[in-house]
Amino acid sequence: MITPTFKMIHTADWHLGQKFMSRDRLEEHKVALQWLKATIEKNKIDLLLVAGDIFDIQNPPNAAQKLYYEFLVGLKNTHCRHVIITGGNHDSPSMLNAPAELLKFLNIHVIGSATSPISNQILELRDSDGQLEAVVAAVPFLRDKDIRYSIPGESTEERLKRVREGIFNHYETLAKIVENHHYRNIPLITTGHLYAKGASASADQTNIYIGDTENIRASDFPSIFDYVALGHLHREQMVERNKRIRYSGSLIPLSFSETVDPKSVSIVEFDEEGRLGKVLIERVPTSRIIRRISGRYNEIKRSLIELTSEVQLQNHNLNAWVELTLENPVDVIQLEQNLLEIIDDKPIEILKTVLKTRMNSLHTFVQEKSLNELTPLDVFQKKLENYGSDEATDKELMTDTFKELLNWMNETKENEN
Repeated sequence: MITPTFKMIHTADWHLGQKFMSRDRLEEHKVALQWLKATIEKNKIDLLLVAGDIFDIQNPPNAAQKLYYEFLVGLKNTHCRHVIITGGNHDSPSMLNAPAELLKFLNIHVIGSATSPISNQILELRDSDGQLEAVVAAVPFLRDKDIRYSIPGESTEERLKRVREGIFNHYETLAKIVENHHYRNIPLITTGHLYAKGASASADQTNIYIGDTENIRASDFPSIFDYVALGHLHREQMVERNKRIRYSGSLIPLSFSETVDPKSVSIVEFDEEGRLGKVLIERVPTSRIIRRISGRYNEIKRSLIELTSEVQLQNHNLNAWVELTLENPVDVIQLEQNLLEIIDDKPIEILKTVLKTRMNSLHTFVQEKSLNELTPLDVFQKKLENYGSDEATDKELMTDTFKELLNWMNETKENEN
């Protein structure tokens, strides 16, 4: 039996400051972070590791920043001796890095973006006696400028190859630095914020690099690392059934498509020789019910009545958020009025209603997405469906070019800030 001597919580994708169809998530995040702190204390965690997307946008609201700093300061008197935070594609590197030197006095290490030299991403964690107890190669989201230079006229395949090579080489370089130190009998950990081959995303998630879905294979992560802590995908999972390479998943559900996946953090144990032991999946309690309900009118009416009772049993006074899919509605106006009467004065909000009707001539289903759920890429792709060439390769090339333009715009904004 392996006796753990070093324990870590791996979490990611907090997305503090997120708006859910214009609704604020602050109270849900407060509850989740209170639970996380209690879990750290209960399990005597030595290291908290957050693998990117701490915030939802590059300029998060003040309330979200306040919650972040209050949580970090609140860890000071817990068993947790170390905190490592890496930036994600949603984060502003400059905002994350701004207080980094100050946070080091609390043993909180922040790597908002790729560093120069790269060796600055190697963090040696020591106990109160100065003894080395773990090493982390803290890899944030790697932006295009970190892993490749744009070459005019290069094809999609060439760009794909260069992105993959850049990511691979970044990890290989870090692995060689770690190997040259000849560390013995301590956990060697690395992080990443990307889309790994063999992993599965929630329906609403897309890739963060141009051109493809899968940025790196499990076998591409150097074997010297005992554990690879990943972020970006919001579903808890191993990568290609490899116990040491994992996504922790997000802290709360971030869209209706994520409501089927329980939210969790990973508690990772290492033995006295630094070997990976148990990985325990700790479920995050739900503070708000977010649900999709579909069916005909009578089925939805029954589900809403049942949901009312369920919400009233919750410990937190947060309204349930619901997406309704109404099949074959006849009188839409009357139907909507009847549904609103059911939830009148009840702790339920209907945020989205989808009318699913069968067209007699085409025998297909019609389903529309509301504008505030669409990203700039979604809007571009919808426009592309009705304009330009029908050739799939042309549309793929235009989509890749648009993604590259978005990346360039985000980086330009970041540099201006």
